[in-house]
Amino acid sequence: MTRPEIAVINYGAGNLRSVVKAFEHIGYPATVTTDPRKVMAADGVVLPGVGAAGDTMTNLHARGMVDAIATVIAKKRPFFGVCIGLQVLFERSEEDGAECLGLLGGYVRRLPAGVKVPHMGWNQVRLAESHPLFHGIADDSYFYFVHSYYADPTEQSAVVGLTDYGATFASALAQGNLVGTQFHPEKSGSLGLQLYRNFVQRVVGAGD
Repeated sequence: MTRPEIAVINYGAGNLRSVVKAFEHIGYPATVTTDPRKVMAADGVVLPGVGAAGDTMTNLHARGMVDAIATVIAKKRPFFGVCIGLQVLFERSEEDGAECLGLLGGYVRRLPAGVKVPHMGWNQVRLAESHPLFHGIADDSYFYFVHSYYADPTEQSAVVGLTDYGATFASALAQGNLVGTQFHPEKSGSLGLQLYRNFVQRVVGAGD
């Protein structure tokens, strides 16, 4: 494959520029797009962002991205959901009572009482199983989190990484061509860049 086309979905959320800069840093420029056709044509797709589940779903529907994301998943193109971009892949969120994309079984729940919310800062990811997304990354490495809700998947076999913060929650997931992290790789220094590099390797491999 020549240099893969990486599409970063723009649905009006912030933090997109830092994701693009991360891909530029590892030598694989990504394109921010609001065009669902470009998303469906891309070799790999990233859904990043910060914000609320309800607003995110409203904006994805308004921009025609719901069907585009479903098409990417159905065609088994590599897909990376980050933070709220991971959460909306599930069935429903306690945040706003939002109905989400339903591409993964399970629900998104609020972090438990007794801990400071949002969970903001560096925390460890304990690897539940070996996965190519974490190639070259040691168990219990630190990544940067900013969130008040977490995904509670139905299929525990999809859980790649776990993090403790008032409760033990899935901080990294993988199912088929889909991967996702609750933390922000683009804010996690060299290890975050390694995650994105590993994702690109999946994209390249999928196109061979």
